[in-house]
Amino acid sequence: MATAFVTGGSGFIGGRLIMRLVEDGHTVRALARTEGAAARVAELGAEPLPGDLSDLDALVAAAEGADLAFHAAAWTGPGGTMAEFTATNVDGTRNVIAACRKAGVRRLVHVGTEAALMAGQPLVDVTESAPLRPDSPAPYPATKALAEQLVRSASTETLETVVVRPRFVWGAGDTSVLPELVAAVRVGRFVWIGGGMHLTDTTHVDNAVEGLVLAAERGQPGEAYFVTDGEPVVFREFVSELLDTQGVPAPRRSLPLGVARLLAEAGERVWKVLRRPGAPPLDYFTLWASGLQCTINIDKARTELGYVPVRTREEGFAELRA
Repeated sequence: MATAFVTGGSGFIGGRLIMRLVEDGHTVRALARTEGAAARVAELGAEPLPGDLSDLDALVAAAEGADLAFHAAAWTGPGGTMAEFTATNVDGTRNVIAACRKAGVRRLVHVGTEAALMAGQPLVDVTESAPLRPDSPAPYPATKALAEQLVRSASTETLETVVVRPRFVWGAGDTSVLPELVAAVRVGRFVWIGGGMHLTDTTHVDNAVEGLVLAAERGQPGEAYFVTDGEPVVFREFVSELLDTQGVPAPRRSLPLGVARLLAEAGERVWKVLRRPGAPPLDYFTLWASGLQCTINIDKARTELGYVPVRTREEGFAELRA
Protein backbone atom coordinates (compact mmCIF):
# COMPACT_ATOMS: atom_id res chain seq x y z
CA MET A 1 0.00 0.00 0.00
CA ALA A 2 1.04 3.59 -0.59
CA THR A 3 2.13 6.31 1.79
CA ALA A 4 -0.17 9.32 1.44
CA PHE A 5 0.39 12.93 2.49
CA VAL A 6 -2.72 15.00 3.30
CA THR A 7 -3.17 18.73 3.86
CA GLY A 8 -6.34 19.91 5.61
CA GLY A 9 -6.58 16.60 7.43
CA SER A 10 -8.23 18.09 10.51
CA GLY A 11 -11.04 19.51 8.37
CA PHE A 12 -14.27 17.96 7.16
CA ILE A 13 -13.24 16.44 3.83
CA GLY A 14 -9.62 15.89 4.83
CA GLY A 15 -10.59 14.11 8.03
CA ARG A 16 -12.95 11.73 6.28
CA LEU A 17 -10.30 11.16 3.62
CA ILE A 18 -7.74 10.14 6.26
CA MET A 19 -10.22 7.64 7.68
CA ARG A 20 -10.79 6.12 4.22
CA LEU A 21 -7.08 5.94 3.39
CA VAL A 22 -6.31 4.25 6.72
CA GLU A 23 -9.17 1.81 6.20
CA ASP A 24 -7.77 0.99 2.75
CA GLY A 25 -4.42 0.10 4.34
CA HIS A 26 -2.39 3.19 3.45
CA THR A 27 0.12 4.88 5.73
CA VAL A 28 -1.01 8.48 6.13
CA ARG A 29 0.96 11.59 7.05
CA ALA A 30 -0.92 14.83 7.65
CA LEU A 31 0.15 18.45 7.92
CA ALA A 32 -0.88 19.92 11.28
CA ARG A 33 -0.83 23.68 11.83
CA THR A 34 -1.83 23.59 15.52
CA GLU A 35 -1.68 21.21 18.47
CA GLY A 36 -5.42 20.71 18.13
CA ALA A 37 -5.06 19.75 14.47
CA ALA A 38 -2.25 17.36 15.36
CA ALA A 39 -4.39 15.65 17.97
CA ARG A 40 -7.28 15.40 15.53
CA VAL A 41 -5.33 13.76 12.70
CA ALA A 42 -3.58 11.41 15.12
CA GLU A 43 -6.98 10.32 16.42
CA LEU A 44 -8.01 9.55 12.83
CA GLY A 45 -4.96 7.34 12.32
CA ALA A 46 -2.50 9.65 10.57
CA GLU A 47 0.97 10.76 11.62
CA PRO A 48 0.78 14.52 12.33
CA LEU A 49 3.66 16.62 11.04
CA PRO A 50 3.97 20.28 12.10
CA GLY A 51 3.75 23.06 9.55
CA ASP A 52 1.45 25.18 7.45
CA LEU A 53 0.97 26.04 3.79
CA SER A 54 3.29 29.05 3.98
CA ASP A 55 6.27 26.95 5.13
CA LEU A 56 7.80 25.23 2.11
CA ASP A 57 10.48 23.44 4.12
CA ALA A 58 7.86 21.95 6.46
CA LEU A 59 5.76 20.86 3.49
CA VAL A 60 8.74 19.14 1.87
CA ALA A 61 9.56 17.33 5.11
CA ALA A 62 5.94 16.24 5.51
CA ALA A 63 5.68 14.99 1.92
CA GLU A 64 9.04 13.17 1.96
CA GLY A 65 8.55 9.47 1.25
CA ALA A 66 4.92 9.83 0.15
CA ASP A 67 3.71 8.29 -3.09
CA LEU A 68 0.46 10.23 -3.14
CA ALA A 69 -0.57 13.67 -1.88
CA PHE A 70 -4.06 15.06 -1.34
CA HIS A 71 -4.42 18.83 -0.99
CA ALA A 72 -7.63 19.48 0.95
CA ALA A 73 -6.62 22.62 2.87
CA ALA A 74 -8.29 25.87 1.81
CA TRP A 75 -9.55 29.19 3.12
CA THR A 76 -13.33 29.12 2.63
CA GLY A 77 -14.42 32.07 4.77
CA PRO A 78 -16.79 33.45 5.82
CA GLY A 79 -15.21 36.82 5.29
CA GLY A 80 -11.62 37.57 4.52
CA THR A 81 -9.79 39.83 2.13
CA MET A 82 -8.61 38.83 -1.32
CA ALA A 83 -5.07 38.85 0.10
CA GLU A 84 -6.02 36.37 2.83
CA PHE A 85 -7.76 34.05 0.37
CA THR A 86 -4.81 34.32 -2.02
CA ALA A 87 -2.23 33.54 0.66
CA THR A 88 -3.89 30.21 1.51
CA ASN A 89 -5.64 29.10 -1.67
CA VAL A 90 -3.14 30.28 -4.29
CA ASP A 91 0.25 30.73 -2.63
CA GLY A 92 -0.37 27.74 -0.35
CA THR A 93 -1.27 25.55 -3.32
CA ARG A 94 1.84 26.71 -5.17
CA ASN A 95 3.91 25.64 -2.16
CA VAL A 96 2.21 22.24 -2.01
CA ILE A 97 3.03 21.64 -5.67
CA ALA A 98 6.66 22.67 -5.14
CA ALA A 99 6.95 20.48 -2.04
CA CYS A 100 5.51 17.45 -3.82
CA ARG A 101 7.95 17.95 -6.67
CA LYS A 102 10.95 18.27 -4.32
CA ALA A 103 9.84 15.28 -2.23
CA GLY A 104 9.37 13.04 -5.26
CA VAL A 105 5.61 12.53 -4.84
CA ARG A 106 4.20 10.60 -7.80
CA ARG A 107 0.66 12.01 -7.88
CA LEU A 108 -1.09 15.03 -6.34
CA VAL A 109 -4.90 15.13 -6.06
CA HIS A 110 -6.35 18.57 -5.40
CA VAL A 111 -9.75 19.21 -3.82
CA GLY A 112 -11.37 21.69 -6.17
CA THR A 113 -14.90 23.07 -6.27
CA GLU A 114 -17.65 24.08 -8.66
CA ALA A 115 -17.30 27.53 -7.08
CA ALA A 116 -14.24 28.03 -9.30
CA LEU A 117 -16.73 28.50 -12.16
CA MET A 118 -18.91 31.08 -10.35
CA ALA A 119 -19.05 34.74 -11.29
CA GLY A 120 -22.75 35.51 -10.87
CA GLN A 121 -24.35 33.16 -13.38
CA PRO A 122 -26.35 29.94 -12.83
CA LEU A 123 -24.53 26.69 -13.61
CA VAL A 124 -26.86 24.39 -15.54
CA ASP A 125 -25.80 20.79 -16.36
CA VAL A 126 -22.27 22.13 -16.32
CA THR A 127 -19.31 20.00 -17.43
CA GLU A 128 -15.57 20.16 -16.93
CA SER A 129 -15.26 22.08 -20.22
CA ALA A 130 -16.85 25.18 -18.64
CA PRO A 131 -14.25 27.95 -18.13
CA LEU A 132 -12.73 28.65 -14.76
CA ARG A 133 -13.37 32.17 -13.42
CA PRO A 134 -10.22 33.59 -11.83
CA ASP A 135 -11.78 36.96 -12.69
CA SER A 136 -14.70 36.35 -10.32
CA PRO A 137 -15.44 39.33 -8.03
CA ALA A 138 -15.76 36.94 -5.07
CA PRO A 139 -12.47 35.94 -3.41
CA TYR A 140 -13.23 32.27 -2.81
CA PRO A 141 -14.23 31.39 -6.40
CA ALA A 142 -11.44 33.52 -7.87
CA THR A 143 -8.68 32.02 -5.73
CA LYS A 144 -9.93 28.45 -6.10
CA ALA A 145 -9.93 28.96 -9.88
CA LEU A 146 -6.36 30.23 -9.75
CA ALA A 147 -5.34 27.31 -7.53
CA GLU A 148 -6.83 24.80 -9.95
CA GLN A 149 -5.02 26.41 -12.87
CA LEU A 150 -1.75 26.03 -10.96
CA VAL A 151 -2.41 22.39 -10.16
CA ARG A 152 -3.47 21.31 -13.63
CA SER A 153 -0.68 23.17 -15.41
CA ALA A 154 1.89 21.61 -13.06
CA SER A 155 1.25 18.05 -14.26
CA THR A 156 4.36 16.35 -15.67
CA GLU A 157 5.68 12.82 -16.11
CA THR A 158 7.30 12.98 -12.68
CA LEU A 159 4.41 14.67 -10.81
CA GLU A 160 0.95 13.85 -12.11
CA THR A 161 -1.80 16.19 -10.91
CA VAL A 162 -5.58 15.68 -10.87
CA VAL A 163 -8.44 17.85 -9.59
CA VAL A 164 -11.72 16.61 -8.08
CA ARG A 165 -14.61 19.06 -7.79
CA PRO A 166 -17.41 18.15 -5.36
CA ARG A 167 -20.44 20.46 -5.02
CA PHE A 168 -22.04 21.39 -1.65
CA VAL A 169 -20.25 18.83 0.52
CA TRP A 170 -22.38 17.66 3.45
CA GLY A 171 -22.68 14.88 6.02
CA ALA A 172 -21.89 13.98 9.61
CA GLY A 173 -18.83 15.80 10.89
CA ASP A 174 -19.49 18.98 8.90
CA THR A 175 -17.81 21.82 10.75
CA SER A 176 -18.86 24.71 8.53
CA VAL A 177 -21.93 24.65 6.25
CA LEU A 178 -24.49 22.93 8.47
CA PRO A 179 -23.42 24.66 11.73
CA GLU A 180 -23.56 28.02 9.92
CA LEU A 181 -27.02 27.26 8.52
CA VAL A 182 -28.33 26.26 11.95
CA ALA A 183 -26.84 29.38 13.57
CA ALA A 184 -28.32 31.66 10.89
CA VAL A 185 -31.79 30.16 11.33
CA ARG A 186 -31.67 30.39 15.11
CA VAL A 187 -30.80 34.10 15.09
CA GLY A 188 -33.35 34.89 12.37
CA ARG A 189 -30.83 35.77 9.64
CA PHE A 190 -31.70 33.02 7.17
CA VAL A 191 -34.01 33.65 4.21
CA TRP A 192 -34.69 31.72 1.02
CA ILE A 193 -33.39 33.61 -1.99
CA GLY A 194 -35.97 33.59 -4.76
CA GLY A 195 -38.00 31.06 -2.79
CA GLY A 196 -35.23 28.47 -2.85
CA MET A 197 -37.01 26.33 -5.45
CA HIS A 198 -34.09 26.09 -7.87
CA LEU A 199 -32.22 22.84 -8.47
CA THR A 200 -28.87 22.08 -6.91
CA ASP A 201 -26.44 19.19 -6.86
CA THR A 202 -24.89 18.02 -3.60
CA THR A 203 -22.04 15.72 -2.62
CA HIS A 204 -22.04 13.65 0.55
CA VAL A 205 -18.57 13.72 2.09
CA ASP A 206 -18.14 9.98 1.51
CA ASN A 207 -18.91 10.49 -2.18
CA ALA A 208 -16.37 13.31 -2.33
CA VAL A 209 -13.76 11.01 -0.76
CA GLU A 210 -14.65 8.23 -3.19
CA GLY A 211 -13.94 10.64 -6.04
CA LEU A 212 -10.59 11.62 -4.53
CA VAL A 213 -9.50 8.01 -4.08
CA LEU A 214 -10.55 7.07 -7.62
CA ALA A 215 -8.75 10.12 -9.02
CA ALA A 216 -5.57 8.99 -7.29
CA GLU A 217 -5.91 5.58 -8.92
CA ARG A 218 -7.37 6.34 -12.35
CA GLY A 219 -7.55 10.06 -13.05
CA GLN A 220 -5.93 11.36 -16.20
CA PRO A 221 -3.01 13.70 -15.46
CA GLY A 222 -3.90 17.37 -15.75
CA GLU A 223 -7.65 16.69 -15.77
CA ALA A 224 -10.53 17.75 -13.51
CA TYR A 225 -13.55 15.68 -12.48
CA PHE A 226 -16.90 16.68 -11.00
CA VAL A 227 -18.42 14.32 -8.41
CA THR A 228 -21.88 14.60 -6.83
CA ASP A 229 -24.59 12.51 -5.20
CA GLY A 230 -25.83 11.62 -8.68
CA GLU A 231 -29.07 13.55 -9.17
CA PRO A 232 -29.98 17.17 -8.39
CA VAL A 233 -32.53 18.11 -5.75
CA VAL A 234 -34.60 21.20 -4.99
CA PHE A 235 -32.39 23.46 -2.87
CA ARG A 236 -35.13 24.37 -0.38
CA GLU A 237 -36.17 20.75 0.13
CA PHE A 238 -32.59 19.59 0.69
CA VAL A 239 -31.64 22.36 3.12
CA SER A 240 -34.93 21.93 4.99
CA GLU A 241 -34.13 18.24 5.44
CA LEU A 242 -30.63 19.10 6.62
CA LEU A 243 -32.02 21.47 9.24
CA ASP A 244 -34.58 18.89 10.30
CA THR A 245 -31.80 16.42 11.15
CA GLN A 246 -30.71 18.94 13.78
CA GLY A 247 -34.22 19.52 15.10
CA VAL A 248 -34.38 22.99 13.55
CA PRO A 249 -37.56 23.94 11.65
CA ALA A 250 -36.92 25.47 8.23
CA PRO A 251 -37.75 29.18 8.02
CA ARG A 252 -40.46 30.54 5.73
CA ARG A 253 -39.11 33.97 4.88
CA SER A 254 -38.05 34.57 1.30
CA LEU A 255 -36.28 37.38 -0.54
CA PRO A 256 -36.72 38.02 -4.29
CA LEU A 257 -33.58 37.25 -6.25
CA GLY A 258 -33.42 40.76 -7.74
CA VAL A 259 -33.58 42.36 -4.30
CA ALA A 260 -30.94 39.94 -3.01
CA ARG A 261 -28.62 40.92 -5.87
CA LEU A 262 -28.97 44.61 -5.00
CA LEU A 263 -28.32 43.95 -1.31
CA ALA A 264 -25.23 41.87 -2.08
CA GLU A 265 -23.82 44.50 -4.43
CA ALA A 266 -24.44 47.28 -1.92
CA GLY A 267 -22.94 45.28 0.94
CA GLU A 268 -19.85 44.34 -1.04
CA ARG A 269 -19.27 48.00 -1.99
CA VAL A 270 -19.71 49.27 1.56
CA TRP A 271 -17.40 46.62 3.05
CA LYS A 272 -14.75 47.36 0.42
CA VAL A 273 -14.87 51.16 0.76
CA LEU A 274 -14.96 51.15 4.56
CA ARG A 275 -12.58 48.17 4.81
CA ARG A 276 -14.82 46.47 7.33
CA PRO A 277 -13.68 43.11 8.70
CA GLY A 278 -15.55 39.94 7.89
CA ALA A 279 -18.25 39.64 5.24
CA PRO A 280 -21.37 41.75 4.62
CA PRO A 281 -24.75 40.28 5.66
CA LEU A 282 -25.14 38.93 2.11
CA ASP A 283 -22.00 38.57 0.03
CA TYR A 284 -21.62 37.54 -3.60
CA PHE A 285 -20.63 33.95 -2.97
CA THR A 286 -23.46 33.27 -0.52
CA LEU A 287 -25.91 34.75 -3.02
CA TRP A 288 -24.65 32.58 -5.87
CA ALA A 289 -24.24 29.38 -3.86
CA SER A 290 -27.68 29.52 -2.26
CA GLY A 291 -29.76 31.52 -4.75
CA LEU A 292 -28.81 30.21 -8.20
CA GLN A 293 -29.27 26.89 -9.92
CA CYS A 294 -26.19 24.67 -9.84
CA THR A 295 -26.52 21.32 -11.60
CA ILE A 296 -23.51 19.23 -12.51
CA ASN A 297 -22.88 16.62 -15.20
CA ILE A 298 -20.70 13.81 -13.80
CA ASP A 299 -20.47 11.67 -16.93
CA LYS A 300 -16.71 12.22 -17.16
CA ALA A 301 -16.11 10.86 -13.65
CA ARG A 302 -18.43 7.92 -14.31
CA THR A 303 -16.64 7.05 -17.55
CA GLU A 304 -12.97 7.73 -16.77
CA LEU A 305 -12.89 7.00 -13.03
CA GLY A 306 -15.65 4.44 -12.75
CA TYR A 307 -17.25 6.77 -10.20
CA VAL A 308 -20.53 5.72 -8.60
CA PRO A 309 -21.87 7.45 -5.46
CA VAL A 310 -21.28 5.21 -2.44
CA ARG A 311 -23.65 7.03 -0.08
CA THR A 312 -27.28 7.94 -0.75
CA ARG A 313 -28.91 11.09 0.58
CA GLU A 314 -31.22 8.95 2.69
CA GLU A 315 -28.24 7.24 4.32
CA GLY A 316 -26.56 10.57 4.89
CA PHE A 317 -29.63 12.09 6.54
CA ALA A 318 -30.01 9.00 8.76
CA GLU A 319 -26.37 9.33 9.86
CA LEU A 320 -26.89 13.00 10.72
CA ARG A 321 -29.98 12.19 12.81
CA ALA A 322 -28.06 9.49 14.65
